[in-house]
Amino acid sequence: MLSPSHPLPRPSGPQIAVIICSGRQPRVGDQVTSFVHSTIQSAFPTANLTTIDLLAWDLPMYNEASIPCEVHDPTHYTQAHTRAWSAEISKYQGFVFVSPQYNWGYPAILKNAIDYLYNEWKGKAAMVVSYGGHGGGKAAVQLKSVLEGVRMRVVETMPALSLKTKAILATAAVGGVLPLKGDGALWGESEKGEVEKAFGGLLKLLEPGEEKKGP
Repeated sequence: MLSPSHPLPRPSGPQIAVIICSGRQPRVGDQVTSFVHSTIQSAFPTANLTTIDLLAWDLPMYNEASIPCEVHDPTHYTQAHTRAWSAEISKYQGFVFVSPQYNWGYPAILKNAIDYLYNEWKGKAAMVVSYGGHGGGKAAVQLKSVLEGVRMRVVETMPALSLKTKAILATAAVGGVLPLKGDGALWGESEKGEVEKAFGGLLKLLEPGEEKKGP
């Protein structure tokens, strides 16, 4: 533990949002996102991370009058919730999407949140972490394609966190507490290493000059 004379490093650098992409109730998405957030923060103490919970935003199904790619001035959005979402996403240079896999795909709440905007996402860096019974890799591939569709730059490394047993799946289904700490933790150094590797890739994309190498 650092002494008072050696305070914890302060967050610095680009602002990065870590997004809880599950809107189910109950859910374990908040726990998984906390694991990803703490893993990143431990390995990169100065990372400037903020959590966004899509469930808290509660965006209705897309109800704007315009096609998002044609909106270059946020004041032209007709809905107050769209203007607020635009202002939130505009704060960040990079994003960590922590998404479950439902029926081999990612959640509708996430697709809706992405589709509300275009220019606010365009050119920014993204990292995908999936989770599910088999790690959520199918959902991650689909999400990567959609993020590239709004012209985001997506890290190739996509950690897939497996809910390894029927007992863990049953716990997750009712929003129970996952064993994420201590002896017998669900995910260990291998999974943490993949998250760290992916975040390192995200930081690389955020280096000066890299933003000009978009898809």
